[in-house]
Amino acid sequence: MAKSLKTSPISTTEKVKSILPSGKKDSSFFEQVYDVTRLIPKGRVTSYGAIAAFLGSKMSARMVGWAMNGAHHVHPKVPAHRVVNRNGMLSGKAHFATPTQMEELLAKEKVLVKDDAIIDFAKKFWDPAVELSFD
Repeated sequence: MAKSLKTSPISTTEKVKSILPSGKKDSSFFEQVYDVTRLIPKGRVTSYGAIAAFLGSKMSARMVGWAMNGAHHVHPKVPAHRVVNRNGMLSGKAHFATPTQMEELLAKEKVLVKDDAIIDFAKKFWDPAVELSFD
C-alpha cells in the first residue's frame, strides 16, 4: 500500500523530506538516500536510479551508488544490499565485506539471485515513486 500525501504548493524536496524518517531540513543528498533505502521492505529491492529519481535528481544514480558504497559505516544501519542496478544486477557487491555477502543478505530475505542477478526482478522491485507517492 502506497503512502500518500495531499497535493500542496510545497516543493517536491519538502514533500520528500516530510515522508522520510529524518525529516531534516538540512539533510544532505546522501542522508536522503539512506532514509529512502531504510524504507525498502525486507524481501524487496530497488535501483540506484529509482532512488535518484524519487529524490528529484534522476541523473544522479551514480551518486546513489557512492552513497551505498559508504553506507556500511552509517548508523542507524542502511540495508544497502537491497539496492541494485537498473537491470537487477548486484553491481555493488564488491563494496561488501565479502564477495558473497550481498547475495547472502538477500537470500535471508528470500530474494533469489542467479549469476549476480535478482530472479524475478520485476516482481521484487520496490519503486519509491509509487510506494511513497504524493497522490
